[in-house]
Amino acid sequence: MSKIRIAHLAGPTATIQNTPPLVTSNKARLKAGLPPMTAANGNASTFDPLRAQKLAAPVKVYVEQFSAHPLEVDAAELYGAPDGYIKADGSFSKSKTSDADTPVYEIELTPDDGLYPLPYMALQADGSPWEEETTQPFGDKTRQGFFPDGSRSFEEIDRLSIGVDGKVNLIGGRAEVDFYRPAPPGGFTKGVPHADRADTGPGDIPAERLGYDFFAYKPFHLAKSPPRPVLAKITNEVQAVMASGNYDGAIWTQGSPQVEETAYWFNLLIDTKLPIACNAAQRPQGQISNDGPANIVDSVTYIESGIWKDGHGGNRAGTVVIQEQQFFAAREVAKVDARPGGYVATGGHGGIIGQVTHGGVPYMTYIPAYKHTATSDVNLTKLPASVKATRLGASGIETYDFAIKDSAGNLLADAIPAVSILKEGGYFADSFGDDPAQEPDLLMQIDLKLKSGRLGGFVVEGLVPYGMGTSELRMRMLRRASYMGLPMVRVGRGAQEGFADPDPYSIAGLNLTSTKARLLLMAALMKLGHLPAARDPDHPTSDEVAATRAALAAYQQIFNTH
Repeated sequence: MSKIRIAHLAGPTATIQNTPPLVTSNKARLKAGLPPMTAANGNASTFDPLRAQKLAAPVKVYVEQFSAHPLEVDAAELYGAPDGYIKADGSFSKSKTSDADTPVYEIELTPDDGLYPLPYMALQADGSPWEEETTQPFGDKTRQGFFPDGSRSFEEIDRLSIGVDGKVNLIGGRAEVDFYRPAPPGGFTKGVPHADRADTGPGDIPAERLGYDFFAYKPFHLAKSPPRPVLAKITNEVQAVMASGNYDGAIWTQGSPQVEETAYWFNLLIDTKLPIACNAAQRPQGQISNDGPANIVDSVTYIESGIWKDGHGGNRAGTVVIQEQQFFAAREVAKVDARPGGYVATGGHGGIIGQVTHGGVPYMTYIPAYKHTATSDVNLTKLPASVKATRLGASGIETYDFAIKDSAGNLLADAIPAVSILKEGGYFADSFGDDPAQEPDLLMQIDLKLKSGRLGGFVVEGLVPYGMGTSELRMRMLRRASYMGLPMVRVGRGAQEGFADPDPYSIAGLNLTSTKARLLLMAALMKLGHLPAARDPDHPTSDEVAATRAALAAYQQIFNTH
């Protein structure tokens, strides 16, 4: 039977592509004459943590019969004979020599078998045991716990994760997977020759830098998250993979708090009729109760099932986030806690569109009502090469052409807009009065956006569901900024269930969260550009007001349909 073809796309700060620290085992400590590892309370540690590792040479082992389960021996009469017996002196015999002999299976383990859980024997260069990623607490000499691409993670899932039927190969039995590194959580600080690459890509990988080429959150004191320009790189590379014609779908993995944002960005920007399933994990791979492997396997099931197909060669679901056996629409999903069930559908009107049963059968129960992927009006294909932008020049606000894509149609790194979220609460103003000087933070942000030479705007997270700020002074300052080209979106605070109503001077973010509204405004800015600027933003003419309202209506249409 043929297998589906899947592209795995490695995203930043991905717990699902991370592992617990490799801690030196007691076997290694005792061998080196070091004090044994203890439990957190100081008690003796009964067992060593076993870590997936490769054998360097074949080895023969003897496994005690009936040791896989305490009740195997209760049904001993149903079992075939063992391979032999271990006698009291430790030697192996094909036949039983006494009642004290232990029945065993004789197994030859080879490097070709794949990974085996084994004690971790490594020590630091100075002979001390490893306790964390760093050589010492809060040090800058460190190993990496994050994988540089998805190949090792998928190998461990296929080798060590057991399905409901007691079997393995839960991915490789159904899919051929290629691995890509748009913004990986781990990197090769010394580079890798092309022949040794496990991912798909041209040439050697040069020496990579944390915070530039890969993005990890641990060790915590060295954490780096990707800046906005990386979003252009991700968009271009994911678009190229999805347009290659080589795959039936893709799986994106990322840190659990941010996967909801990138999923929605893909929903808006990636022009594809194929499924993109996004996964995260609340716990690293190999840690107790780790959830990542099941989420990835469920994504394979989702892509393979074809339940996402619309019957006309398209994708009826758009980008989805698959967590805890549930399918979430990209527009509505949000993380609310780092625990099982820690993802919810926001907006109060659906968002969970299907699930995988405990037996691995997928079902689709709802279909997103908003435009997405191939039908999105702001996908990469439909974005213009340039738009009109405004900036603060020597003689005031000036309008100029701002480039969005290069000649090959790729998104430019500088094209990603700078959109700020302004969270408003009650009793927000510092003092009585209506002097903008009382709001220096907002003045600075407006000024910075107008001088930066980039597209920009604001999202106000205000009263539920209206999105209005409690400070009329700040709202007036933002309306004035709109006459200088900077659009404002209003959403309710938190995960509101109501819809913000439109008004003539701002964009209603409907029932989007502020983080999702920010992403949609970023995409809309690259489609429509800045609002038309008034000659005097404090006193716009009637024609200038009409032009701004018409431009805002075009923005509102995008928000109403995405």
